[in-house]
Amino acid sequence: MTNTNYPSATTPQEQPKKSNNSKNLIIGLLAAGLLGTWGYLLWDKNKSSEQLENSQTMATNYMSQRDSIDMMYKDALIRLDSITGDNNNLQGEKSSLQKEIDSKKAEIRRILNNSNATKAELSRAKTLISELNEKISGLEAEVTRLTGENQELTVANTTLQQEKTDLESNIQTMGTEKAELEKTVDVGSTFSASNIQVTPVNEKKNGKEKNTTTAKRVDKLVVSFDVENRIAKSGPADMYLIVTAPDGKVIATGDNVLNTRADGDKNFTAKIPVNYEQGTRKEVQFPIRQDDFKTGDYRIEIYHNGFKIGEGTRSLKKGGLFG
Repeated sequence: MTNTNYPSATTPQEQPKKSNNSKNLIIGLLAAGLLGTWGYLLWDKNKSSEQLENSQTMATNYMSQRDSIDMMYKDALIRLDSITGDNNNLQGEKSSLQKEIDSKKAEIRRILNNSNATKAELSRAKTLISELNEKISGLEAEVTRLTGENQELTVANTTLQQEKTDLESNIQTMGTEKAELEKTVDVGSTFSASNIQVTPVNEKKNGKEKNTTTAKRVDKLVVSFDVENRIAKSGPADMYLIVTAPDGKVIATGDNVLNTRADGDKNFTAKIPVNYEQGTRKEVQFPIRQDDFKTGDYRIEIYHNGFKIGEGTRSLKKGGLFG
């Protein structure tokens, strides 16, 4: 049997195989590590993208809310200006609300100008805008009411203007009717007298006054009455008193002559100026004095505009045994 002592045929082949297995293991580990790193980077990138997207969404929502509130505020201001701008009748109403409105506007604008305003502050701005709109709605209702009234007044004024135009046209073309109309207006502006009273008064040395009907104790006759006329314009008017004594003579000083429309010229006792206010009833009072009042009837006549508008009588009697 022959011993060759040659190396085994498998020994050189097993050594490269083990070397290859180690190399493949290292490559696998490196590949796994690289894949893990890529996976982490992708996960981290996706998470960062998601956070960025959420932040952008939140910012967009915040800006959208701010823009929406700003638009609501501008709309409110437009409503307010459109209501009050062309309605002079609302200027007083606007002035009474101006301080409150300006306060709300200032606070709203402060919040909207604050780039770091919180949600609570933006919510407060919305509430203020709602309150402002409530005020504006009240003004809109007032505009509607005033518009209706103005329309009624416009129609009434147009009718009156037309009637006035027609009347003036008729007066210009018909002189006789104009004269009659002026006469009618003149007569119609004459006052009426009512509640006529004549009070005999005794004046005491201590300044006190006492009513009396005893002739020799009378120091003055106080004539009082009310005058009124619904078409007479406000202003001064003259009333005339004619006081006739029991002997038939008019109590008068000087040549006071009144031209009456029905009774001709007559002496009068007193001219009483009255400052009249249209549509009201005016009380007039005037004292008639003389040195010696006689027993009998005193007749008082009241004239205005040449017409007798009222009269009254007061009787004075003789004194008693000790009178």
